[in-house]
Amino acid sequence: MSAALIDGKAFAEGLRQKIAKFAGEFEAKAGRKAGLAVVLVGEDPASQVYVRSKGKATLAAGMNSLEYKMPADSTEEALIAKVKELNADPAVDGILVQLPLPKGLDEQAVISTIDPDKDVDGFHIINAGRLSVGQKGFVPCTPLGCLMLLKDRLGDLSGKDAVVIGRSNIVGKPMAQLLTDANATVTIAHSRTANLPEVVKRADIVVAAVGRPEMVKGDWIKPGATVIDVGINRVDGEDGKTKLVGDVDFDSAREVAGAITPVPGGVGPMTIAVLLRNALVSAYRRENIALDEDAL
Repeated sequence: MSAALIDGKAFAEGLRQKIAKFAGEFEAKAGRKAGLAVVLVGEDPASQVYVRSKGKATLAAGMNSLEYKMPADSTEEALIAKVKELNADPAVDGILVQLPLPKGLDEQAVISTIDPDKDVDGFHIINAGRLSVGQKGFVPCTPLGCLMLLKDRLGDLSGKDAVVIGRSNIVGKPMAQLLTDANATVTIAHSRTANLPEVVKRADIVVAAVGRPEMVKGDWIKPGATVIDVGINRVDGEDGKTKLVGDVDFDSAREVAGAITPVPGGVGPMTIAVLLRNALVSAYRRENIALDEDAL
C-alpha cells in the first residue's frame, strides 16, 4: 500500500486563511496593519522570485509588504544601516534579509544586526539560544512548518523515535530541538553518520534535510514511518528537462512509509506561510495585544 500524501500546499492555505483572519483583528485593535519588511541586495533571479512571492502572500494576508532593493555593490555598512533603520521603524514588525547575499557581505554580521524581536526568519543567534533553552522567540520557518505538518498527521509526538538527517542551523538543528521539545526521542544524523540506513530504519519520524537528491532510499524507511522531505533539488529528467526532487527517493519510500511529503507541494508551501505567521505574532507581541499563538 502506498503512503498517504501529506499535502503541505493545502495545510499552508488553511494557515494563511487563519493568518488573514487574525491580521484583520490586529488591524482593528492596533489601528494599523502588521508590517513585514524584506531587503533584497543584488539581482539574483531566484531571490527576486522569492521576494515577489513573499510580497504577494503578505498583501493577500492583509498585512503591509515593505520591499527594499539595494544594488549588488552595496557596502556592508549600507546594508547594516538599512537594517538598523527598519529596527527603529514602528510600522515594521518583521525584518527579512533575503539570502544569499552577494560575495563580500558577511551574512552573520547582517543577521546579528536585526532586532531579535523582529527576526521573523529566526536566524539571529539570540533566537537560536531562546529555542535551545525553551524561551519564547522566533523559530526558523521551515522546521516550524515541518513540526506543524507532523502534529497535524500524528497528533502527540511524545515517545516517537525521530531521525533528522542534516545539521544546518536553518533546518536540521532547530528541527531537532522542536522535536525534542515535543517529547520525541531525537537523533541528528548526516552524510557522515556511520550505518546511516540502519539509523534511519528505526525511526517513526524521518526528516530529510541533507541537500542530496534522492539520497534516502525506500529500504531505509521503517514500515509505516512518517517522512518529511525538506530537500529541493533540481535534476535532469528523462525528457531532457529539469525537474524538482527531494532528498528522499519518493517512489521507493512511498511504498514503505505510512505518510510522506511530496516534492514539490510538501514542505515548500509551508515556509512562506510560517513566515507570515511569525510576522503577525511579532505584531501582536509588539503592541501587547493578546493572541493565542497556538491557534496559528
